[in-house]
Amino acid sequence: MSSGIGKSIRIKGDVVAREPFLIAGRVEGTIAVDQHTLTIAPDASINAAITAESVVIEGTVEGDLAATSKILVQSTAKVEGECSAPIVSIAEGAIVQGRIETTQRKSKLAVAS
Repeated sequence: MSSGIGKSIRIKGDVVAREPFLIAGRVEGTIAVDQHTLTIAPDASINAAITAESVVIEGTVEGDLAATSKILVQSTAKVEGECSAPIVSIAEGAIVQGRIETTQRKSKLAVAS
């Protein structure tokens, strides 16, 4: 199950999710999706700092993106800002302005019980 922000919704502020999350509307501020995937729909417009396990971008994003797993920039995407993840994939036709940094995957710490 996933949650989301519909096409007609505009949010200014901080968005925090602990489950898969879809944004089809507009968001300004920060977006944090803990240990799940953030999907930005084709008609979405984002002006935010983004952190997530993975990010799939189909719409427009202005701001820095950091993912612990991967960032997938689809052919319909327009991204302006820094993308940082172990895997960054940019489809043919996508528009990307900014810096791409591939980082090492963060290992999860095991907690002894």
